[in-house]
Amino acid sequence: MRQIINLNHKWAFSKESRELPKTFPKNWVFVNLPHTWNEIDGQDGGNDYYRGTCYYAKRILKSKLPEAERYYLEFCGANSSAQVYWNGECIGGHDGGYSTWRVELPKVLQEENLLVVAVDNSENETVYPQMADFTFYGGLYRDVHLIAVSDSHFDLEYYGGSGIAVTPMVQGESAQVRVQVFLNSVKRGQSLFYGVQDKDGNTVAEAVLNADCSQVTLEIPNVRLWRGRKDPYLYTAYAELRESGAVLDRVSARFGCRTFCIDPEKGFMLNGKAYPLRGVSRHQDRLGIGNALSLEHHREDMDLICELGATTVRLAHYQHDQYFYDLCDERGLVVWAEIPYISKHEPQASKNAEAQLRELIVQNYNHPSIAVWGLSNEITMNGSDADLLETHKQLNALAHELDPTRPTVVAAVSMCDIHDPYLKIPDAVSYNHYFGWYGGDTAMNGPWLDRFHETFPDLPIGVSEYGCEGLDWHTSDPVQGDYTEEYQAHYHEELIKQLFTRPYLWATHVWNMFDFGADARNEGGENGQNHKGLVTFDRKYKKDAFYAYKAWLSDEPFVHICGKRYKERAEEVTKVTVYSNLPTVELFRNGESLGQQTSREHFFYFDVPNIGESHLKAVAGTQTDECVLQKVDVFPEKYRLKEKGAVLNWFDITAPEGYFSLNDKLSDILETDAGKQLFTALVGKLNRQGKGEKIAGFTVGADMLKMLGGFTVLRLTNLLGTAGISLTKEELLALNSQLNQIAKS
Repeated sequence: MRQIINLNHKWAFSKESRELPKTFPKNWVFVNLPHTWNEIDGQDGGNDYYRGTCYYAKRILKSKLPEAERYYLEFCGANSSAQVYWNGECIGGHDGGYSTWRVELPKVLQEENLLVVAVDNSENETVYPQMADFTFYGGLYRDVHLIAVSDSHFDLEYYGGSGIAVTPMVQGESAQVRVQVFLNSVKRGQSLFYGVQDKDGNTVAEAVLNADCSQVTLEIPNVRLWRGRKDPYLYTAYAELRESGAVLDRVSARFGCRTFCIDPEKGFMLNGKAYPLRGVSRHQDRLGIGNALSLEHHREDMDLICELGATTVRLAHYQHDQYFYDLCDERGLVVWAEIPYISKHEPQASKNAEAQLRELIVQNYNHPSIAVWGLSNEITMNGSDADLLETHKQLNALAHELDPTRPTVVAAVSMCDIHDPYLKIPDAVSYNHYFGWYGGDTAMNGPWLDRFHETFPDLPIGVSEYGCEGLDWHTSDPVQGDYTEEYQAHYHEELIKQLFTRPYLWATHVWNMFDFGADARNEGGENGQNHKGLVTFDRKYKKDAFYAYKAWLSDEPFVHICGKRYKERAEEVTKVTVYSNLPTVELFRNGESLGQQTSREHFFYFDVPNIGESHLKAVAGTQTDECVLQKVDVFPEKYRLKEKGAVLNWFDITAPEGYFSLNDKLSDILETDAGKQLFTALVGKLNRQGKGEKIAGFTVGADMLKMLGGFTVLRLTNLLGTAGISLTKEELLALNSQLNQIAKS
């Protein structure tokens, strides 16, 4: 019978060693898994986190292992490539940092064995992701197991899968459940016992077949459907390989019975009814921990997403931990699962994209929460060519070959032309739009989507990313690009009203649920992070925008006063925003009512006299929330954005009245002929390849400049850090001097 031994405890680790150890290295650092070597330098900015090969070593005693005919090592995540050595001999390896993979141990084991794993997260032209706006943490950052099995067993080498694939088909009041297994070294006389159990462990269907019958269809009468957040009911299918009455091996998988489709007019349909997918995206890392998460971390993330009221989560931009998919099954979240084919198409890595897609589907096929397979994200940043299109056609065909039951999707970058043939390959499309942050304004989002829907009424359209940065900076007059919590809240108020009132959108996913590590970023005053999260990187603070979504999506009654971190205010009358999913809110200041408001949009705005100390209390039904404001004479500088280690700060910049400076928006500057000429020359100067208008390999054309137009030039130069480009203080001052010569129209 199969036995699984966890190997997470006490590994010797070295970042300095440059050669394979021949004996157990007692002088290395001892670590427990999950482990990453980038939990600090991958989150502090500078784009200088260590990327290279590190070694993990562990002693394995044969006498400590269970008796078995065959042994396998299982790695649930090793980023990005790994090689496994057993007593100095390479016995296997893997390319791709986010999926499960296994290697078999030699037939003959010594009493004391040395296991060494070389893990490498350095740049690689043949392994995805190539480049992206997040940190590629290196390490054995998920569990490692040893699996002991008999010679005949359910296959452990079939793309890291569980050895069982369950396909439920709902037919009226019952469900036909096809159970397929994958076997290794089956012998004559062996048999397979199949069964399905309900949530209470009662057997509802079973069958016995010869071991050469690797597929069976069982019927569940009076089936209970998996209904998303409303009722995520799960069954369990199992298969046992038996010989002479003894169980040699057993596998099982939880599954849910449901039907779903994506209707280009009605959106996502679950069990024949409209089921709007409104939710968030998630990265898997944390402050000071990186991607080496515990089960408690995963559960906390799930609790926060469910508190928000989300019905869907996009697990970006790679395969996540199996435990989190299990939680999605249990809690009823509909999942967009995808591979790290992102930002940059590299022909030499196409085979790796196919391999990672195959692993994603085989390993996650049984999860009822997964509704779509994501083929790529923002892959047309540099345009689409014949090889990119062919790769997508192959990926799309592979996805449908492996799983005919689920549609495919892509997440298109904002400036991707809606007529691009790349958008016609998958079954559905979503766009990453940041109108109101990187460029344009918030009002552009809904009309853009309406134009797409009108042009292609039969192609389902959604929004795969939208959001803006929000940190602990504050203002009473929020503006685009100021990084305040107030502008982030305003942005999401506007996007919620536009997106949630368009039922044809098959799914919308906020970017992002949590702040996350992006070591190349140098912005917002806290370098090394992307701050578009609705919750802070350490999960300790829910930003105001979090409650805007809770007001629209959650059924749990609540009321929330915004701006609690913005306590000291200078104006005579200050605006206070309140969010609630209840229809009516009353606000009190020092016990005196400031009025009662009713809103169908769940957002309530009060003008509050700012005199001395104000104790505010919001009341909605039986729910209350409180905060304190303090009148000050001068706006506190602690609330104003300050760069951390900035090459140049906004207050160092000369800005003659009537003329441009680095503190002006790019879009305003580009409206002038002189501004266009200046930035055309600048793009050419930054071009690392010496031809065309490219920066870090990406075409910088009118569409990209328009998308980035909402930023000041100073903010934009900081963003160049994500492309590995930095300007000196002298270069920035020289650019500012040139801008000072261009008159505003």
